[in-house]
Amino acid sequence: MVQELNLQTKPLDVPSAIIQRRSIKTFKPDPISPELLHQLVKLTVAAPSSYNIQDWRIVLVQDDAQKAALAAAAWNQKQVVEAPVTFVFAADATAGEQDLTPILNQGLETGAWNQGTVNYFKTNIPQYQAGLGDKRREYAIKDAMIAATHLVLAAESLGLSTCFMNGWIEEKVKEVIGAADNRDIAIAVLVPVGYAAEPRRNPGRLPFSHNVFVDRLGNPYEG
Repeated sequence: MVQELNLQTKPLDVPSAIIQRRSIKTFKPDPISPELLHQLVKLTVAAPSSYNIQDWRIVLVQDDAQKAALAAAAWNQKQVVEAPVTFVFAADATAGEQDLTPILNQGLETGAWNQGTVNYFKTNIPQYQAGLGDKRREYAIKDAMIAATHLVLAAESLGLSTCFMNGWIEEKVKEVIGAADNRDIAIAVLVPVGYAAEPRRNPGRLPFSHNVFVDRLGNPYEG
């Protein structure tokens, strides 16, 4: 019943979701309906990425045994076990060096790109990836974090709560999701998703002049 009510409720607009969202550490056991979960995934992967290579690899951890293993890899933080699903955002540093045909063809089919753009991407993406060198991992993680931000705002809009988690052991998380032997996969962030068991207050933010600047550091933005 809870999920049906959330599906029928008008979603929050983006500004409201941003202002309202808090990091939730305690979740109810209520499951997320397949329809709502599908909607969340769809909104998550709508995120932008470099050259649209979509270098995130998202694992939805829902099985009880998998959740227990993932919690153990995250210093036994209980929100992983309590939440009905935890999104593990991994990043593939080699995505731009793989077969890009499906992405390029889709861009043509949608009319977003013309053949000239596709031809440019065929040459430029591999060169771009090679130029990144050791920063390929960093850039893939950035793309995955953008997708994770889409998730938390979409979830808030649809009546769900989330928690960005940065407390985990990467190699153990990779073991849980089946990537232990893949050196090119990095873990960006874990995000439990579910229904909040208790509200959390807004702790507030510092004045703009403390950490927002115009043109250069030291020239505070007063707003």
